[in-house]
Formats: sequence, structure tokens, C-alpha cells
Amino acid sequence: MTIDVVILAAGKGTRMRSDLPKVLHPIGGVPMLGRVIDTAKQLGEVEITVVVGHGAELVRERFADSGVKFVEQKEQLGTGHAVAQAIPNFRKGSTVLVLYGDVPLVKVGTLQSLLSASDKGPALLSVEMANPAGYGRIVRDDTGRVLAIIEEKDADADTLAIREVNTGILAAPSDLLARWLPELSNDNAQGEYYLTDVIARSVGENIPVTGVRASDSIEVAGVNSRAQQAQLERALQHSRALALMNAGVTLLDPARIDVRGSLECDTDVSIDINCIFEGQVVLGKGVQIGPNCLLKNCRLADGTCVEANSVIEDAEVGQACTIGPFARLRPGTQLADGAKVGNFVETKKAKIGRGSKVNHLSYIGDAIVGDQVNIGAGTITCNYDGVNKFTTEIGDGAFIGSNTALVAPVSVGVGATVGAGSTITSEVGPDELAVARGRQRNITGWKRPSKKS
Repeated sequence: MTIDVVILAAGKGTRMRSDLPKVLHPIGGVPMLGRVIDTAKQLGEVEITVVVGHGAELVRERFADSGVKFVEQKEQLGTGHAVAQAIPNFRKGSTVLVLYGDVPLVKVGTLQSLLSASDKGPALLSVEMANPAGYGRIVRDDTGRVLAIIEEKDADADTLAIREVNTGILAAPSDLLARWLPELSNDNAQGEYYLTDVIARSVGENIPVTGVRASDSIEVAGVNSRAQQAQLERALQHSRALALMNAGVTLLDPARIDVRGSLECDTDVSIDINCIFEGQVVLGKGVQIGPNCLLKNCRLADGTCVEANSVIEDAEVGQACTIGPFARLRPGTQLADGAKVGNFVETKKAKIGRGSKVNHLSYIGDAIVGDQVNIGAGTITCNYDGVNKFTTEIGDGAFIGSNTALVAPVSVGVGATVGAGSTITSEVGPDELAVARGRQRNITGWKRPSKKS
């Protein structure tokens, strides 16, 4: 089946009260339109046309590398008019699938069922709702064939009792849509061209219309306000939490986790409350993540423990490492097996060797730290001269005393010791002791100042 996907994304989203086009607002860390495009691409070899309007340049810019085509709806004249803008992109003999950029959680399997039902005529996606107020009702005949979509204001009592409603998502042969859409009328209260009117055209020509039901209302829910955006966000996070727990992950509270990308977990992973995962995160066997942590584009090997309130971004962490609490691993950090980065420590573009420890209140940036190194509290690598960055190298087994400043470029040799409070500006050889601080002087008979009366 040749599939031409048309995604309607021209609306302003007035109720969002935002300068950002509605379809660029995120669900699960991804713009809503991006979610719809990703879903459509999973249907196979599809060609996708996005109909833009409000904020068109921002939408084009955001998805410039997505491989989709754009057409602009200069005037907002209804859904039928919007789809008609894409007619030049319809391929001969294709099936056109109409989706919405603000309906981000529709499932691939549902769309596949809808496409399968559209081989002879239009197929529309419906859903049953406990409270269908405000929606157009789906009227079927005794065989289940769709006869009409009746708007609530036009419905009689029997029709109002119907709980199956129209979602607006539609699949139809391209030749039919290309013929019907230019013939639609805007003779209605809103003065708009409605896509749903093609159903009446199809029935009038005795072309069967099939209705396919979605699994639940959340799947086909649209976003028109911040409240609806938050509702879909929680629905997505709930489904992701269930999937993680079904895969064996321990979530101390499944209502307090946010996965805004992909999270891959091995066995016996434990995640405490209020953790956020962005980009691509991989957690090895037995990894433990404490509360209030943010992990972004990082990989943690087996047995690593991340204590509370830590941030890890674009980092590689080996086995059995300990991080935090209140640690920050910035991009380019690499921890070898058994390394420890403790409380209020920040690292950036630093390689820290096996079993090495940076326990307290330190900054290690642009550094290569060997194995079994101990770095005392308050140590900093002075890697930036205001223009350029320089590297600090610390050899295996070195001991760096507290409150040390290592002024890069500088190296500390294997087994060397740096006395506390030193400012190191030149090389320290293997096994040497470096002390670079003012000599202590004790003055006897000194008296503290006293207040003058």
C-alpha cells in the first residue's frame, strides 16, 4: 500500500496562551508534531506532508531535517480546506491518512487497522466515550457500516444516546479525496470546509465507509490547553512507568518518574522518586538511582549507585561507581570501574580512573586522572585562562591534598603527593611531595583587638 500522510498543524492554539506554535509544545520531551511524524514513519514507506499556518517558519525550522514536505494554509478555513492544500502531493493510487499535529499519542497499530479498512472507501477512526458531550456521533446501519457523522447540535434524542464519536482521523483513497475536497461547501455557521463532509459524499455515492474504534480516548485526545497537555503528559508517563515495572524495574513511586526520551534498563534496577531521564539513557544490571536525579544521554554500567540530587549528562560511567549526593557530571565525563564522585563535586570532560576518589567539594575539568588516585576536598583544576582550555594529568596512585589548585597545563606523576593548600603551577614528578604554600609563622604575645569604649 502506498501511503500519503497529511498532518494538520496550522492551528494557532489560542488557549495555550503561548507564542510557540501549539504543535511544538512537548509531550514526553518531544514536540507533539514530532511524535505524530515518528508514528507515521513507523507505518512503512510513507510520504508525509505537514500543513502549516500559524508559526509556519518555526515549524519548518524545527523539522527541517525530518524528511517531510510542508504546505501552507494561509487562511484557516477548516479541516477540509487544510487537507486540500496537500492534494498536489497525493500520489496516484495512494491511500491518504489524515492525522493531527496536536493528537500525539495515537498508536501505530490503530493506524494500521484504519489503513487496512480503507481499501474500498473511506475509513474513519472513532472512539467510545463515557461522556460524549460536544462530539459528533457516529451513526451506523445494522451491518456496522457508517452512515453519517451527526454533530451534537443537530442530533435527536436517540442520536445523543450514541457514545461512539468521531476523532477526525481518516484514511481514504487519494483519488476520492482529490475529487471530493475541492467540491466541499462552507455553507455552515462557521463558514468552514469540513473534512467530515466527505463521509456524506461517500455515502451519497454508495461507497462504503468503515469505522475503526480506537482502544481508548487518551489515544485520540487532542491538546488545546495547558491542562490537556499536562493530562496527556501524565498518561504517557504512566504507560512508560508500567512498561518499566513489567520489565522488572523497581519504581518506588511510579507516579513520580519522567522519561523524556528512551530509558533502557537491565535487571534489578531501582529508581527512587522524582527522577528525570532525557535523551538516551542506559542503566546496567543492579544500578540504583536515588531521589531527585536528572540523567541525560548517559550510560551507567552494572552496580553503579547514584545518590540523591545528582545530575549526569553526556557521561560514561563504569561498573560499581558511586556518584553523589549532589554531584554533577557534565559532558565528556568518563568514570572507570569503582570510581567515586562525591557530594558537591563537579566534573567536566574528565577521565577518572579505576578506584579513584573525588569525594567532596571539588571541580575536576579537562583532566585525566589515573587509577587509585585520591583527590581531597576543595581541589580544583584551573583549566581556563579566559580564552583557552588546558589539561591536567594526574598519575596512578597520586594523593592530592585538600584545597589544592592545579593550574593547567600541569601534570602530577605516579605516586606523587601534593600537600594541602598548595597551588601547583609546574610538573610534580613520580613519588615526589609538592608543597606550594606560604610558610606558617606563629607570633607570641599577640593580642586581639578590643572594642574602644
